[in-house]
Amino acid sequence: MAQSSIFHRDLNSDLSVVVAGDGNFLIDATGKRYLDACGGAAVSCLGHDHPKVREAIKAQVDTLAFAHTGSFTNQPAEDLAAHLVARAPQGTGAGRVMYLGSGSEAMEAALKLARQYFVENGEPERSQIIARKPSYHGNTLGALATGGHAGRRAPFAPLLIEVNHIDAPYPYRLQHDGEGEVDFAMRMANLLEEEILRLGAATVMAFVAEPVVGASLGTQPAPAGYFKRIREICDQYGVLFIADEVMSGMGRTGTSFALEQEDIAADLTTMAKGLGAGYQPIAAVLVAQSVVDVIKAGSGRLWNGHTYMSHAIATAGALAVQNVIEDENLLDNVVKRGAQLEAALRAAFADHPHVGDIRGRGLFWTVELVTDLGTKAPFDPAEAIATKIGAAAKARGVMTYPSQGCIDGVHGDHVLLAPSYTSTEAEIDLIVQTLSAAVADVLEQ
Repeated sequence: MAQSSIFHRDLNSDLSVVVAGDGNFLIDATGKRYLDACGGAAVSCLGHDHPKVREAIKAQVDTLAFAHTGSFTNQPAEDLAAHLVARAPQGTGAGRVMYLGSGSEAMEAALKLARQYFVENGEPERSQIIARKPSYHGNTLGALATGGHAGRRAPFAPLLIEVNHIDAPYPYRLQHDGEGEVDFAMRMANLLEEEILRLGAATVMAFVAEPVVGASLGTQPAPAGYFKRIREICDQYGVLFIADEVMSGMGRTGTSFALEQEDIAADLTTMAKGLGAGYQPIAAVLVAQSVVDVIKAGSGRLWNGHTYMSHAIATAGALAVQNVIEDENLLDNVVKRGAQLEAALRAAFADHPHVGDIRGRGLFWTVELVTDLGTKAPFDPAEAIATKIGAAAKARGVMTYPSQGCIDGVHGDHVLLAPSYTSTEAEIDLIVQTLSAAVADVLEQ
């Protein structure tokens, strides 16, 4: 390939040119096929060529692309918002939806909405944000500051706002010997109360957390009862809870919203990847009615607008995605294929000397790699073990999502899997067989 004029993620890379999608496979310019076992970054939840989504986007192109939301609304945006609100976790109330172009923008918007809420509510002293480590909430400055991934934050540290971080529940490394799940959940959740009291409850604006931690920790669900206690603490101290469902929401973990499985609702919920499935760039913030009511009774205006919010083509595509998920009963397939994926991973890596933990929910699973099962010691980051495993899997025709830093933002290798909701039994088997072979390719060297 001739020298690219694109500022690629890796300026020294020689990327394959992808030319087509066929179901859950990508096809490059040489004709090689790759089974997409990660959806890029948990994005392509319907594969790469669903006809109903393509048709909806084409039809909208022929009707209306863009009209500025300062003067107009449009029907696809209205219909998608109604669809999302109707399926929101109980406790959201009527609620409203704000559209953005990416998960990072959605997190920025959620933080600004939280601030607007307290200013309009007569509590301007509330500005402190508490989030968790490790976590990843986006790559814009506010979202990056909120994230608790030390490696991603380090180069931009002088530019970041101050955000306070507590530990996320990470049973493999943080649960004490003999400590039950409920006790562990309460101990980890109560870190939030301790931090609120340390900062001064009247100064705390929001707590931000992923219901299932995504790329930074590798598909880590919370222990049972953790988020119920989090909700109690937020309510007790008047703190807004922002749920980052950019990766884990919109069906990825087996329900439309990941928090449904925790029996609570957030005050603000961000979503993106599974919302539009990659067919158009789109993200959103679901705003609980209690937040809407305060803003409506105050200025009655949104202080944080974006040019492309409620874009007609993007919302038409996303609505088609959500309708396909529902009409084709794909959440059932997420649960069934997710159970198959978990069982296959546990069987393939049972007693493997370098697989320390297997964790996840729905079609969202991770294998964490260590040098020694007894000590749980990580590999030297310079060895780039996860990256090499990802490359070995790609060479064998399966795309995975390798990452580093799950322990402290630098150390800790894991490989994340997020297959399409339309995955077949045979495709799940191929994913696990290929990952197992890729791990052997790298570690046996």
